[in-house]
Amino acid sequence: MKVQVVYFDGCPSWHAAAERMRHALDATGHAAVVVELVEVSSPEDAVALRFAGSPTLLVDGKDLFPGAAPIAAMACRLYAGPSGFSDAPTLDALSAALRGLPPQE
Repeated sequence: MKVQVVYFDGCPSWHAAAERMRHALDATGHAAVVVELVEVSSPEDAVALRFAGSPTLLVDGKDLFPGAAPIAAMACRLYAGPSGFSDAPTLDALSAALRGLPPQE
């Protein structure tokens, strides 16, 4: 399984998203999976990486939270949560999204 946190350096929330992703992977039987950090530095990068705002969380190239359209701009992304919108998905949301994936050996 390939897990990527796609971000741009000016985004204040990608660190939290990457940390929560690591914890969610550990909690869902995917402790061996490496979280790859992928920096978007141009509109061309954004298009090539299917960037939907920072942070975009990809598992095997697919957005873990589908519904946001890919963009060709350096922009932050918002995620729906129990208290409204947030700049990164909650640990619970990440864990729920990962639970449907097969465990890694």
